[in-house]
Amino acid sequence: MEPPPEHTRVRAKPEKKGRRAQPSQVKKQVKMERNHVEDDIVTTLGKLHLETDLVAEGTALCYDDRMAEPYCTWDSRFPEQPERVTFTMHKIHDYGLLDRCKVIESRLATKEEIMLIHSADYIERIKSTEKMDQGGLKSMSANYDMIFLHEKTYPSCCLAVGCVLQVVDNVMRGVVRNGLAVVRPPGHNALGDMANGYCIFNNLAIAARYAQKNHNVERVMIIDWDIHHGQGTQYIFEEDNSVLCFSIHRYEHGDFWPNLAESDCTAVGSGTGKGFNINVPWNKTGMTDADYLAAFHNVLLPVAHEFRPQLILVAAGFSSVIGDPQGNMLTSPCCFTHLTHMLLPFAFGRVVLALEGGYNLRSTAEATCACLKALLGDPCPLLELPYVSKPSALESISNVIIVQRRFWRSLRGHETGNVRDNVSVALPRPRALDIDRVLDRCMLEVMRPFAPHRTGLVYDERMKEHKNLWEMDHPEQPQRIAQIHARHQELNLLERCQPIAAKLASEMELERCHSPRYIKDLKQSQNLKPRDLQRMSAEYNSIYICPRTYDSALMAVGSTFNVVEAVLTSQVQNGVAIVRPPGHHAEKDMACGFCFFNNVALAARHAQSLFSNTMRVLILDWDVHHGNGTQHMFEDDPSVLYISIHRYDNGMFFPNSEDAAYDKVGHGNGEGFNVNIPWNGSRMGDSEYMSAFMTIVMPVSYQFQPDLVLVSAGFDAAQGDPLGGCKVTPECYAHMTHMLMSLGGGRLVMVLEGGYNLSSISESMSACTRTLLGDTPSYLDPLSPPQPSALETMNKVIATQRKYWPCLQLLIPETDSQRRLLKAQKPTMWSQQNVQTEPPIRRGSIWAPADPASQGRPPDSASLFSVGTADTLQDSSYKGESTADTSQSRGPSTMSLQSNSTQDQEVETDVQKRKMSLWPQAAPPSSLPSEADVPHLQTRRLSLRQTPDTSKVKATFGGTAKNMHPISDTKSHPVEHKESDESLSDSSRGEMESDEEQRCCRRGRCPEPSEPIFKLTTGPGMVYTVVPLTSCPQLRAVSAVPDRGLDVWQSCEECGAEGENWVCLSCHKVYCGRYVNSHMEGHWANSGHPIVLSYADLSTWCYGCDAYIHHEILLPIKEEVHRLKFGHGMAS
Repeated sequence: MEPPPEHTRVRAKPEKKGRRAQPSQVKKQVKMERNHVEDDIVTTLGKLHLETDLVAEGTALCYDDRMAEPYCTWDSRFPEQPERVTFTMHKIHDYGLLDRCKVIESRLATKEEIMLIHSADYIERIKSTEKMDQGGLKSMSANYDMIFLHEKTYPSCCLAVGCVLQVVDNVMRGVVRNGLAVVRPPGHNALGDMANGYCIFNNLAIAARYAQKNHNVERVMIIDWDIHHGQGTQYIFEEDNSVLCFSIHRYEHGDFWPNLAESDCTAVGSGTGKGFNINVPWNKTGMTDADYLAAFHNVLLPVAHEFRPQLILVAAGFSSVIGDPQGNMLTSPCCFTHLTHMLLPFAFGRVVLALEGGYNLRSTAEATCACLKALLGDPCPLLELPYVSKPSALESISNVIIVQRRFWRSLRGHETGNVRDNVSVALPRPRALDIDRVLDRCMLEVMRPFAPHRTGLVYDERMKEHKNLWEMDHPEQPQRIAQIHARHQELNLLERCQPIAAKLASEMELERCHSPRYIKDLKQSQNLKPRDLQRMSAEYNSIYICPRTYDSALMAVGSTFNVVEAVLTSQVQNGVAIVRPPGHHAEKDMACGFCFFNNVALAARHAQSLFSNTMRVLILDWDVHHGNGTQHMFEDDPSVLYISIHRYDNGMFFPNSEDAAYDKVGHGNGEGFNVNIPWNGSRMGDSEYMSAFMTIVMPVSYQFQPDLVLVSAGFDAAQGDPLGGCKVTPECYAHMTHMLMSLGGGRLVMVLEGGYNLSSISESMSACTRTLLGDTPSYLDPLSPPQPSALETMNKVIATQRKYWPCLQLLIPETDSQRRLLKAQKPTMWSQQNVQTEPPIRRGSIWAPADPASQGRPPDSASLFSVGTADTLQDSSYKGESTADTSQSRGPSTMSLQSNSTQDQEVETDVQKRKMSLWPQAAPPSSLPSEADVPHLQTRRLSLRQTPDTSKVKATFGGTAKNMHPISDTKSHPVEHKESDESLSDSSRGEMESDEEQRCCRRGRCPEPSEPIFKLTTGPGMVYTVVPLTSCPQLRAVSAVPDRGLDVWQSCEECGAEGENWVCLSCHKVYCGRYVNSHMEGHWANSGHPIVLSYADLSTWCYGCDAYIHHEILLPIKEEVHRLKFGHGMAS
């Protein structure tokens, strides 16, 4: 049976006020928990085999001078000239890039290889040009559009194809990691039997078929960023689901060459290839770097992760670069370094670029060199400001998503609206540009000398001297850094890194972020006795202090300083700081949450003190806990952008402060420079984090254009962490690291924060270090759709931040079916429920035993998602709200919720008496439904040593289902989800039984069951009970058993899975559950049919209520399913 989503599990019953668990009990439970978690995580991480990964090195380059021989003998101004390749090769040589490449010998493609795409008759026609005179060549050229033929055309075309195939061979055989083919004539406009648009043979189309035939490649992705649409490539593969074609091109509603309707975004392929052709058509000129990067972030990257290509071929045309006479665009060569860098994590790094168009010789040559730098692993250059996407570009991208999201689930979940409704952004005025000056400035940044060493690493054993003298099993233990360091050594990463010396920070340096009084108090701890140390520790939240704590904290700060200095002085390109104690919870005058001095905040100020106070610093905090200290130190400073992805649980997750909410954006000059992405629930994993990166983190960071990137690298969101309750994999951390490496000119420093599963943090940080060293990140497992609560969070963040960051102004118009669904469900949306009571302010602890009053606090109803579809999440809960004053209630351990002054005074005296326990903890809920909204949820926490009262239990089910992540190398088949217009008959609509039920449903909730039916699932050290709803407003969607009957053994209609399938009780279609491939969730998102029944155990789930339900209306279909499955009806 599919277990209930985490947020439906009833919260554990709190202990009585003031009662504290005995240390021996805490230790025992910690050990039991760790043993259980360690077994699972070690098994999972053991599959990575990081030490045995064989990563190809080097970049291939293939070119042949003979390709420069053909030219147009009757028109010297013909744009496709030999100098396109000769000038490009001169630039590659002059920049010293040729010596860094593995030069591959060219060859002529054979006729059989060319026939993989082109017809034999067509090949013979082209070959016949070798013996034609000028008149014959000119006459034959006139049969084609924009083509010249020369006596050397055929051998040159064979060389162009052969060079690309040579690079593909070397990449696929592991001789090199990636490669570039500098070839002409271009190929992407060539059809199977027709030359077109300067193109004779379709070089990349042949290469794709060649790779499939000779290297058993199943999935190829062709990316075409030439300004002209590659209609030839599109036509060749439009019915093929093994080749995904992605093109960004100038279209102007069909007025730009090749003037085809098929160049629009509505051309998605046909037959089995439907959904495997993606066009991003620009309808205006003047598109910039920001527009191209927006298309990659919002469309290409999500689709690429879903398609999972095994080879990427790039039609690298540079006619969109500034200065090109045909493109009339404003992209810089720097942009193409970034685009290339984004592709490198896919297909195990197997990326092959082949030159296509580009008709300004310098622009084409410089952009080619910029791409080659990315292939060689050099850091991405800084982009010029202002960085603002054009409304026309956002509208084009929006249209693409509208068309493609029915095929690609990764494109669902965007906030609905219309791009034209956005607040207008002042774009820079067009001005006359000195093309050479712009290119000079850009290439100066592209060719900036890189550091002699790739990655610096600091570690010092003395930081292990900070330890808990009273709790040996405390999660923030010395072994954290020791095991990370040991794992780096096992993987030979230490040998590849440049060692950086550790040092103690000075008190003057600490005063950049901390008060002198606080520093003095902490310094005095060196001479205190154990009893005084324990008393001093109790003054702070989740803190222990020993005589060596102060020096260890100084060492952590000073070591981080040294890495930052090494990066900024170009001694190393990037850096890793394996330090402790962590720092992001530390406030100006207060230790908090294992943290004493704020390592990363101090590092940002240190960098600014060394170079410039206006230096732009990005702090990205992916620790599972919100970095309250870091936020408060920079919330009025526009020079530091703080972005935090953390677990929030509507204020119930440490540090239990509303300052971690999405609407806290900074204040004063710093308004808009604080971005919180707060998860309201557990079990967030790769899907949620990658989605947040692609839709929020990277677009905002690119617009900010930092000079330095600091990562508060806590790994307590990693799978198996005892505090985080999330499931991010080491591979995901590696991919996020790779994305961040494109910022700040590659100047990135990763500083260890939290993370308390020794195996998880060791593997995760090692994966990040490998990525910083230039290794290709390991393949991500197939990403499932993000949780609905995560989509809701991201949409709220975007809605809040878009007035500060125009890059977030991408809105997707609603479809008619979505509007109908919204209208139908509006009266019963969870977000419209009224919260009955206001919870008190509480102090939270990251480590202390459980506080009876804090466990199970309901969230504000605005946190619950409005509409249960990924595509129609609304911002009704925040529209019209004003931004809260973040200067209030800023304490690291205080939740500021609305309450009257009397309540505040009462709580203030009580807050010192109790702490909320977030450790030890069992599996936490994935979201927290409000008890004010759902009063029938009754909580119980039962010790395994106690005997639960089973008198009211109707059925029990042991164990919990594990979230499976199938690692499949089969073809990806996005399926078109047709929107249903089916209406339900009156006879199929359920009637409410009582006045109480009717009142409850009018309030948008369901009544308390008179006789609960429980499902029991066991977790470490406790038993959870879940009470299904006895009614719900969605019961009217239930249809009668169809005349054709039901097939209880039917497999999933989308993927064919045979286990854990569910039947929709509206249309009776069968799809697999969330722990298989989540196709039933996709059906709900697209059809709006809310109620489904499990063929495995006859349980019934309502997506609208987000809960199990039980009602007599469901009995007939349950009776029928039971009879079909077991041969008899259900027992009374």
